[in-house]
Amino acid sequence: MRKIVIISGPTGVGKTEISLQVAERLQGEIVSCDSMQIYKGMDIGSAKATKEEMERVPHHLIDVVSPFDAFTVSDYKDLAEEAIQDIHKRGKPAILVGGTGLYIDAVIKNLSFTEGGSDAALRKELEEEARENGPLYLHEKLKKVDLEAATAIHPNNVKRVVRALEVYHLTGRPFSSFKDDRGLRKEYEIHYFYLNKDRQKLYEAIDERVEVMMRKGLLEEVISLQKSGLTSSHVSMQGIGYKEILSYLDGILTLEGAVDLVKMRSRNYAKRQLTWFRNEKYAEELSKDKYSDEEIIEILEKSGRE
Repeated sequence: MRKIVIISGPTGVGKTEISLQVAERLQGEIVSCDSMQIYKGMDIGSAKATKEEMERVPHHLIDVVSPFDAFTVSDYKDLAEEAIQDIHKRGKPAILVGGTGLYIDAVIKNLSFTEGGSDAALRKELEEEARENGPLYLHEKLKKVDLEAATAIHPNNVKRVVRALEVYHLTGRPFSSFKDDRGLRKEYEIHYFYLNKDRQKLYEAIDERVEVMMRKGLLEEVISLQKSGLTSSHVSMQGIGYKEILSYLDGILTLEGAVDLVKMRSRNYAKRQLTWFRNEKYAEELSKDKYSDEEIIEILEKSGRE
């Protein structure tokens, strides 16, 4: 059976070192499940694996697309499946690591992105609404009928917002409800875990993580991206850390205010991630308050060997 071990959890919980050790022990390869790490040149703000870490264990789906380009969940699914098949062909387990729950679902539940049919006229009408009133207007409409989808889809990702509204209008069902129709894919042996720890400790770790990013050069990274022509209108630049620093560079925020906002939004994002994983019936929690890192690694290693 082709094995997939999933190591997920909120931002700042400490997935990286644990996943590296698990991959080394299982002689597996890591497939990133992170909606920001797919972008080239966006390294510090996405906490991308370092060169040294990628030398320890092969990584996939990092630096695969230009930050100028659109990238959908469907695109991710296609690339992830290709990577997983390649890993399995070489007789190794695939280790999915990251905190983007929808990306994980797309792969392990074989989500289809054509459910509910389509209506070109309706889609055109919704796109026109976004052009006239702005993406936030359309995103607010989605919130009213499908809060779960609105939480998972960024307001600037107009294509996905339009699709979610299109499906709702055509079927009368929230777009997010379609994912609940599917169990795990039978062709894989899937072991799904998410890491967690005391909320206050997590928030402190997130704040420190942001400080480390600033020391590593997040400001300089955003300046470089801005000079390349990227603006807040690009979906890639809506990522936490990038959007706020852009606001500082545009004179909207002070640097201190921007950093504080990155911390706050990162904490809020972690809270939303935990809500997602707790509602995922196939995911097992591994609390760092209950287990040491070594015990967690051993549990994950055992699941990959069973």
